[in-house]
Amino acid sequence: MQPYQGRAARGAAPSPAGFGCPKDDPSRHVRPVPLPPVQQNLNYYPQIFWVDGCADAGPSCPPAAPSAPFPPPVPDRRTKPRNDRERRSVGFLVMFLLILVAFTGVGLSIFKIFHLEKEVDELRESASAEHIPPASQKLTGQKEQLVQKEARKAAHLTGNPAQQDLPLEWEPISGHAYTSGIQYHNRGLLISEPGLYFVYSKVLFRGSACDSQLLSHVVYKRNPASPGSLVLMEDKAFNFCTGQKMWARNSYLGAVFKLRKMDSLHVNVSKIALVNFEESKTFFGLFKL
Repeated sequence: MQPYQGRAARGAAPSPAGFGCPKDDPSRHVRPVPLPPVQQNLNYYPQIFWVDGCADAGPSCPPAAPSAPFPPPVPDRRTKPRNDRERRSVGFLVMFLLILVAFTGVGLSIFKIFHLEKEVDELRESASAEHIPPASQKLTGQKEQLVQKEARKAAHLTGNPAQQDLPLEWEPISGHAYTSGIQYHNRGLLISEPGLYFVYSKVLFRGSACDSQLLSHVVYKRNPASPGSLVLMEDKAFNFCTGQKMWARNSYLGAVFKLRKMDSLHVNVSKIALVNFEESKTFFGLFKL
């Protein structure tokens, strides 16, 4: 094999397809040079081909040129360790965020507590001002209720023994007797306000001899706008005694009536001498519903 003399030594123009072989040499061909295995994660490098001018070794083929050196493998950048300064900055950022979140939660809790305390104070003030009246207001309300109850239109009359003719005369102010909003006038009760009234009357008849006479107990009303009188309630009794020397009989009347203004109510009996005028045994009254 002859030594390689280069382009100037041989005096021929370089071949565009290879290095060191004549242009008209039919035995030249391109042979790929194998590369070392490259890791999959490295950048791809194209294959490098070396032009061999001769297929068979002979005296006319120059020696092959030395192979070009290959670059060293590129290190994996993904596994590059971080420096300590970057780690410290990340840790400080995480700690700052955690502290910020903690302080935010504490601030919201304190605000909520203050808000609830304010609402409780407002409820206490409203309850003390509206729903819980002082003792003086309670007493005043109780007095007003009592006055209203006393002001209800009502009357209770008791028997009066100092009378001589009919209708019966009554006691309006002494003992258990009273009048409230009802006037006692001309031996009767005068209505000043129309409405529903409960009217009642009780008479005790008592005698020393049983003669079986008629006993009558009547409650009636009069009105200047209407002539005459109108019977409201009546009780009559026959044969109330059977030969006894001393006898007694109660007669009670009571009912609800719609009365007009200026109505006057009276009580009549069959015989005044047989009436017991004790205030607990003979009485007359009414009250407005």
